[in-house]
Amino acid sequence: MIRGKYHFTSESVTEGHPDKLCDQISDGVLDAILEKDPEARVAVETLATTGLVVVAGEVSTEAYIDIQEVVRKVIKEAGYDKLGESGFNYDDCSVLVSLHEQSPDIAKGVRKKTKEKQGAGDQGLMFGYATNETEEFMPLPIMLSHKITQRMAKLRKNGDIPWIRTDGKAQVTIEYEDGKPIRADTIVVSTQHSSNVKHEQIVKEIKKKVILPVCENWVDEKTNYFINPTGAFIRGGPGADTGLTGRKIIVDTYGGVGSHGGGCFSGKDPSKVDRSASYMARHVAKNIVAAELADKCEVQIAYAIGVSEPVSVYIDTFGTGKYPETEIKAAVLKVFDLRPGKIIDYLNLKRPIYRKTAAYGHFGRSEAEFTWEKTDRVRELKELIGA
Repeated sequence: MIRGKYHFTSESVTEGHPDKLCDQISDGVLDAILEKDPEARVAVETLATTGLVVVAGEVSTEAYIDIQEVVRKVIKEAGYDKLGESGFNYDDCSVLVSLHEQSPDIAKGVRKKTKEKQGAGDQGLMFGYATNETEEFMPLPIMLSHKITQRMAKLRKNGDIPWIRTDGKAQVTIEYEDGKPIRADTIVVSTQHSSNVKHEQIVKEIKKKVILPVCENWVDEKTNYFINPTGAFIRGGPGADTGLTGRKIIVDTYGGVGSHGGGCFSGKDPSKVDRSASYMARHVAKNIVAAELADKCEVQIAYAIGVSEPVSVYIDTFGTGKYPETEIKAAVLKVFDLRPGKIIDYLNLKRPIYRKTAAYGHFGRSEAEFTWEKTDRVRELKELIGA
């Protein structure tokens, strides 16, 4: 743990951000397939640019899905429903689809007869993180950033700020002292807007209606605000900046706190441990911190393709552990089954729940679909470790 004062910054983006739009399309396709075929194997990538969406990847299923319909529905619900507002619109963009079956060399390692023997869909290393600095057991900078972007979306949808458009970003810098957050040092917000609003109004309303309701307990007279710092942000989304699935993996996770294995989540069915094992690692870390075994915790799980048991499990409490990490790890391995098939069953991951995860973070959420956010193994961990 770092001693003394330091600053840490995290960002979030709205559902209309071009990369996040692509994540939602990929997960929208995944959900549509899982709704008809929970055993499907899906790995879908999306690219969006001016007037064009490309959906490509590997899908193994007997179900028929109207990909075009799914894509246009996601785009419309993300806010690109007014021709001429953003240079991108759900009903006049071209949608190209190029899908093929999963490689049989990969499939044979995954399609085992039992949950116990199902192998990992690929090699890889996944991380989960938790901290007690917020009630969500998440780092404060990413949680405030998410809440700002969520509030911008809410005020856009309910008409309270009618000039807000769907693309936008937020960034929050928190000052820490001895590992504890003490104040918000800098808040940056950029929002797409209509052409008939003045910059002064944007600054005033975003600060009053968005930033302060979210951050009022953390700001002070020294907090710096940068609201649409370049001035106009009229043209946004894929019409201004090409989007791609998987380019916001730090937004999706912990805002840069801790480590990241490098794999994105969106568009991947749960046989891909990039997704399922990352969710499980978060679940383990969160239960460790909720059990007060540590103030902060990072869990790494690594796999070999086609092999069910993880090749390694690593736990780091950053010097905040109340018990040695070896003892915490021993308790974790008794409480949690980290084989991919068992993770999928335990977290109930074969449901069409993923589009909701594709904006505003996969972690720190309270919705019922986010089973990995439960802290229901606290008692077992405490009993095993003698807490």
